Amino acid sequence: MAQNEPLIQKHGGYRSLRSFQIAQLVYDVTVRFCARYIGPRSRTHDQMVQAARSGVQNIAEGSQASGTSKKTELKLTNVARASLEELRLDYEDFLRQHKLAQWTATDPRRQELIDRRCATVNDVAAWVREVYERERGGHCGQSGLSGPCGQVAPHAGSSLSTGSTKSTPSTYPALAANAALVLIAVACSLLSRQLAAQAKAFEQEGGFTERLYRTRTNRRQSQ
Repeated sequence: MAQNEPLIQKHGGYRSLRSFQIAQLVYDVTVRFCARYIGPRSRTHDQMVQAARSGVQNIAEGSQASGTSKKTELKLTNVARASLEELRLDYEDFLRQHKLAQWTATDPRRQELIDRRCATVNDVAAWVREVYERERGGHCGQSGLSGPCGQVAPHAGSSLSTGSTKSTPSTYPALAANAALVLIAVACSLLSRQLAAQAKAFEQEGGFTERLYRTRTNRRQSQ
């Protein structure tokens, strides 16, 4: 190791992490989804929103803690991934309980959404609207959903709008839930790679305690 190794390493910068950006998008999508399709007094409503929030907050906290504790960074990154896995199950349960089909791994809409590279919840809502309009007049192909595009009646006044209330469809929770699942899968994949990189760095370089030992050793030798 270099003798001028900083004791407190560069840390933070989580806003530039792709994992943070996608997790934050998942959080925004989940807040809107729950407001439209999950009863406000339902415990599931609060659990889904909190799980999505935990994914975002733990990435940020882990990034900030990395300057003095790689172990804490690893732990919090893993908590973020676990929270999103919990959220994934909630969306899957929603589809199953409402007898709506979950997209298969080969469903072309999954890659279509990934390729869109949505940056905001309104971007996701616009994509869902496009797919709904495209499929509304015919069969849903591989979706295998019940009814017209496998939709169920939402709560009164619900929609996944793009900001306008004019002619906004309010009957596509299946599309919205599956879109959220795609984004969660992307976030979890990114976090798995992030965890592997963090573990490798910790194994090779150690953490704050090891840096402190090296710093003290180098100082004594220089004297």
